[in-house]
Amino acid sequence: MAESTHSPELLAQVAALPALPGVYRYFDAQGQLLYVGKARNLKRRVSSYFQKDHGGTRIGHMVSKIARLETTVVRTEAEALLLENNLIKTLHPKYNILFRDDKSYPYLKISGLPVTDGQVGAPPSQCFARISYYRGSTDKKQRYFGPYPNAWAVKETIELLQKVFRLRTCEDTVFAHRSRPCLLYQIKRCSGPCVGHISPQAYAVDVANAQALLTGETQSLLETLQARMMAHAERLEYEEAAQVRNQISALASVLQQQSMELTDERDVDILAVQVQGGRACVNLAMVRGGRHLGDRAYFPSQLDDALGLVALQDGDEGDAGDENAPAPEEGTTPTEAANAWSASPQAHVLGAFMAQHYAEHSLPSLLVLSDEVDPLLLQALGEQAGRKVPAITQPRGQRRVWLEMAQQGAALQLARLLAEEGSQQARTRALAQALDLPQEQLDALHIECFDISHTAGEATQASCVVFAQHKMQPSRYRRFHITGITPGDDYAAMRQVLQRRYQPVAEALQAAGGAELPASAPRLPDVVLVDGGKGQVSMAREVFEQLGLDIGRIIGVEKGEGRKVGLEELVFADGRPKVYLGHDSAALMLIAQIRDEAHRFAITGMRAARARVRTGGSTLEDIPGVGPKRRARLLQRFGGVRGVANASVEELQTVEGISAQLAQAIYRALH
Repeated sequence: MAESTHSPELLAQVAALPALPGVYRYFDAQGQLLYVGKARNLKRRVSSYFQKDHGGTRIGHMVSKIARLETTVVRTEAEALLLENNLIKTLHPKYNILFRDDKSYPYLKISGLPVTDGQVGAPPSQCFARISYYRGSTDKKQRYFGPYPNAWAVKETIELLQKVFRLRTCEDTVFAHRSRPCLLYQIKRCSGPCVGHISPQAYAVDVANAQALLTGETQSLLETLQARMMAHAERLEYEEAAQVRNQISALASVLQQQSMELTDERDVDILAVQVQGGRACVNLAMVRGGRHLGDRAYFPSQLDDALGLVALQDGDEGDAGDENAPAPEEGTTPTEAANAWSASPQAHVLGAFMAQHYAEHSLPSLLVLSDEVDPLLLQALGEQAGRKVPAITQPRGQRRVWLEMAQQGAALQLARLLAEEGSQQARTRALAQALDLPQEQLDALHIECFDISHTAGEATQASCVVFAQHKMQPSRYRRFHITGITPGDDYAAMRQVLQRRYQPVAEALQAAGGAELPASAPRLPDVVLVDGGKGQVSMAREVFEQLGLDIGRIIGVEKGEGRKVGLEELVFADGRPKVYLGHDSAALMLIAQIRDEAHRFAITGMRAARARVRTGGSTLEDIPGVGPKRRARLLQRFGGVRGVANASVEELQTVEGISAQLAQAIYRALH
């Protein structure tokens, strides 16, 4: 890259970098983080960005934006890799491969204390451990098994434990108040500890056996059960022997029904990656306790930009790839193996996923991978976990079957994603054609849609949903609580929400005076959809004219004849004639999707607000001197917050605990 494109201070900072391992971070002029990378030699790696001419590539585009550099020196390249991926996970740089997973993994939890002969004073519910579905942060007070790929896998495992060991699943409050066994006892899914049908010691044995099954000790468990059965029989305890026999029978039956063959492995993660059409899919399949529990697909973002940077880094002299990548051959050190390793895009994607995923989740006993990843990554993950991380890429037997299934799953999920994205892009293109919008940059098409929702004027809410980059953007949705209007006046509500949303945009445009807006400034969308016909569009036009904004962006979605779906017409604020797109139009499908999402988002907000109002919410408790008891008395006396608000000061004083001074304060707060 030509030196003239960067400040002398930045180039001097690059020249002064040490030849040590570390992590570097690039920022643009607005302070936005562009890229996070790691290097075995900071000086050589970072200098390569500024010494080469990258032309008009994505890399060149990113390098031209670099205005500031930050570096952190660490002791080893493995430490640099861990720090790099922690920063990627938390800061979401623009040019790194990003894996985002909004859903936490579910676990199976066994709560309760282990029972011993000397245990005294424990509540009954604690003497009989409970198995349950759990999602959230874990602690050391309970035992957790997992994680599982989905809720179905947890529930199936709970059913297995109920069939074999008859452990309880009821809440402690239910357990403590039972006077007779529940239905689960009748159908032989619970041993009835709540009414004393099993002793704490015998129940504890069943819990221990269940834990053995969950940790994959199937063979030893069967042998233990057989030994117990024979011991009971020798002591002529035939009823107890029959119960153990039934457990063995149920366990054998369940194991035979498993769709996946059991192995001697306890916990295994199978990771397969597919890259196609500029998108990638990593499919994670989980084996816990020797049982295959299913899989989950992950799709990274910013793939093209990140892989372009990886290609640059792989070409640097003697420096390993920057993102992640195989298990070292026997007799070689991780550094030697990394130097000899040349990664494919699949390996880089897989390595990026592993580095980010296992920064938050525990490592299993074994990794089965579709592609080799950087030995330094495995070394770093091992240091983080405090143990060696075995990883194989050429499995045999059942592991090979698992890997093939994971690869097939990744291919299917990626094909589904590409088909969905192709369909969505076709809808975006059709809408742009119908509205006569430029089609050169459809990825940048930005649509905002507004809807009003209330119940007979109560708890009026307005929603604003955003469509961009060919999909809905829930993180950018907004709700507006509408106040100061006549209840039920949708036009006034629309006026208020549009003023509140676009007033800052108008002010930013005025301040810029025709110059380009800074990246952080609020912007006007390409299309503003309002759910309504001429009336709502006229109201939106008035607001935009007052603010000095382009009225040509306003489009109303008017219900068709009989309000039938598929007969909607588009109404334009700039006087263009109405447009009927046709019931099978891809453009109408997209508009209906956006409008329905705005409607859903407004209704959920309205219902929540209405519930807060009807139950009192925190409105009354926010008044000094009104606590939970006084709030309850007020609501009971007047039938709700609206009744309290309609009451006079004298009426408020008739409630127990409400003085004249407090009644005045309540009246002022609600009016």
